[in-house]
Amino acid sequence: MPGRTVGKRNRFRMIGAVAVAASASLALAACGSTKDTGSGSAGGGGTGKVGVILPLLTSPFWQSYNDYVPKMAKSEGVDALKTVNSNSDPSQQITDINNQLNQGVKGLVVAPLDSAAIEAGLDQADRKGVPVVAVDVAPDKGKVAMVVRADNVAYGTKACDYLGAHVTSGKVVQIMGDLASVNGRDRSEAFRDCVKKKYPKLKVLEIPAKWESDTAAAQLGTLLNANPDIKGIYMQAGGVYLAPTLQTLKSKNLLKTAGQKGHIVIVSNDGIPQEYDAIRKGQIDATVSQPADAYAKYGMYYIKAAMEGKTFKPGPTDHDSTIVKLSSGILEDQLPAPLVTKDNVDDPKLWGNTVK
Repeated sequence: MPGRTVGKRNRFRMIGAVAVAASASLALAACGSTKDTGSGSAGGGGTGKVGVILPLLTSPFWQSYNDYVPKMAKSEGVDALKTVNSNSDPSQQITDINNQLNQGVKGLVVAPLDSAAIEAGLDQADRKGVPVVAVDVAPDKGKVAMVVRADNVAYGTKACDYLGAHVTSGKVVQIMGDLASVNGRDRSEAFRDCVKKKYPKLKVLEIPAKWESDTAAAQLGTLLNANPDIKGIYMQAGGVYLAPTLQTLKSKNLLKTAGQKGHIVIVSNDGIPQEYDAIRKGQIDATVSQPADAYAKYGMYYIKAAMEGKTFKPGPTDHDSTIVKLSSGILEDQLPAPLVTKDNVDDPKLWGNTVK
């Protein structure tokens, strides 16, 4: 989910299919469950301006996504306007949506800040017949043509399994995201449930950091004062939490590299270059690569399809993902998000290794 950094919010993955740039017809056929509802549908038959609304730009993850947007819009044949930054403010995001609608856009690609609050903006778009694709975060309610997202439950589970394999017993911390976001909820609940079921000798301590780096640093410092024997940390957003976590550990002389006595095992989410550098240095141990490149690519792909009146059904795609139907009835294309460790951190297919 969007992770807020240096204030609020941010996430990863392998670029396998992104390099392949599937054509619209091929991808639609691969999904196997598409139909064309007619060129006279919402969005003007596939033509017209598309608005792209970002949650924030203070996170390296969202900066990378922002850089990918114009490139992927061009490759998918989408006429995207300059991106708009909602600056970590859910109310501003609704205003941004309305402003884009008033400019006459025929489609919207939005990365929601708040899974519930975004409904107001989605309703406005629906009333104007403008299709919306949600990126990174699924709305709780409201109409969207597709959610482009990775499986955030898997994020929490992968982090849990990695820590469970490397920490046999003791205290571990999860620095959580904003629970107003389905991403924060999914990651937190999955990590908690996995530890309870599979690693009962671990005790989970939690920091509700709301995607805020300063909150994470302050609460982690307090937690370490009371629990200097912490053995593992799960950061739900590396773009937000990596720097403050490392700085806090260093200030308490607890930043030991992998292999050193007293090393705290750290798993993150995002797949940004800074995390990869920290893995190489032994400061952290793993991250789940959230696909910034594929978020931009398939956000553009699905908004073009929606503007052309095309729809989808659950099933496998041609880009190593699966479309699923959420409990809300919304469709979500769950993109791959691999675990990255010292063993594969230099893989050139990881988007975090392609960022200059």
